[in-house]
Amino acid sequence: VQLVESGGGLVQPGGSLRLYCAASGSRINAMGWYRQFPGKQRELVAPITSIGMTNYGDSVKGRFTISRDYAKNTVYLQMNSLNPEDPAVYYCYAAPFGPRVVNYWGQGTQVPVSS
Repeated sequence: VQLVESGGGLVQPGGSLRLYCAASGSRINAMGWYRQFPGKQRELVAPITSIGMTNYGDSVKGRFTISRDYAKNTVYLQMNSLNPEDPAVYYCYAAPFGPRVVNYWGQGTQVPVSS
């Protein structure tokens, strides 16, 4: 499975940004996004299952929206009301169907928020 992320860029506080992640190479079960702050472990932002069930980390609920285009094997993260606590490297992941849960990762996208 290969994942290619795009869509990052500098935004101002209160602004919006949309991240994209396209997967190829296998039938995908779950997809989603993590983010990683400097010196910290990755934290889950939002997953979306093969049937469209979603969940959100507490810090992004009501501001971020995950969606998925199943035909294109692409997952999106719409980020609104970005604040100074959101800058991180955002990683998409994909878990293909199979006997074991294995996550494949995108290359990471830096999301800076200007002060």
